[in-house]
Amino acid sequence: MQREELERTFDQQAESYDGQWARLAPLREAVHLLASAVFAQLPEDSRVLCVGAGTGAEMIDLARRFPGWRFMAVEPSAGMLQVCRRQAEAQGIADRCEFHGGYVDSLPTSCGPFDAATSLLVSQFLLQREERCAYFRAIGARLRPGGLLLSSDLAGDTRSPEFRSLLEVWFRLMSSAEVTPEAVERMRAAYARDVAILPPAEVAALIAASGFELPVQFAQTGMIHAWYSWRAPQAAG
Repeated sequence: MQREELERTFDQQAESYDGQWARLAPLREAVHLLASAVFAQLPEDSRVLCVGAGTGAEMIDLARRFPGWRFMAVEPSAGMLQVCRRQAEAQGIADRCEFHGGYVDSLPTSCGPFDAATSLLVSQFLLQREERCAYFRAIGARLRPGGLLLSSDLAGDTRSPEFRSLLEVWFRLMSSAEVTPEAVERMRAAYARDVAILPPAEVAALIAASGFELPVQFAQTGMIHAWYSWRAPQAAG
C-alpha cells in the first residue's frame, strides 16, 4: 500500500478508531504495562518520540505514568493527528506535547536528540527490507547515542505449519471487535498484500541491522510482538 493510500485509510478511520477497537484494548494495555517497566530506567525529564502516534494511546499512557516527560507525536494521517491532539488536550497533557504531521524522515533531526522512541504497529506496513531498515535508521538518527527504542509489529513465521492456525485464532479475535465481517475479510486480504509479517527473529535482525543493539523481545499478545533496544553508540546520526 502506498503512503497516500495508507494515509487516506487512517483518515477515514480516525474518528471511530478507538471505539472500533475498544474490546481489544487489553492487548494494547498489556504492552503498555510492560513498556512502562522497560521505560522506568529513563531520566525523569526524558523526551520521547512517538512515531506513528495514531490517536495518541501510548503517548497518553506514558504521560500519565511519567509526569516529567515531554513528547513529540509524529503521524502522517491528518485525521489521526487531529484526534491525538484533541485527546492530549482532554487529558491535560498537551502542554507537554508537540505534534508533527508527516513521517519520521521529515522530522528535522534538530528536534532531537530524544531519550527514547516508540514505534507501535508501524514498520509492518513497510514491505521492502531496505525501506524498513531506513525507517529504523531515521528513528535512530533522532535518538541520543544509547537512546531506547520500543517497537511492536505483527510477526510470525508464515511458512510454519502452525501459522495458519494462529492466524485463524487472530481473525476470530478481530471479529470480536466492533467491525463488520466484510471489514475482517478486507483485513485478511490486506495481511496478505499490505503487511510485511516476518518471523520475530527476522524483525529483530532488521532492527539490529539499522543501528541498534540486538533487540530484546519483552511481550507477545497474539500476533503482536514487542521489542526494546538501545541505539548503538557507534550508529551514525
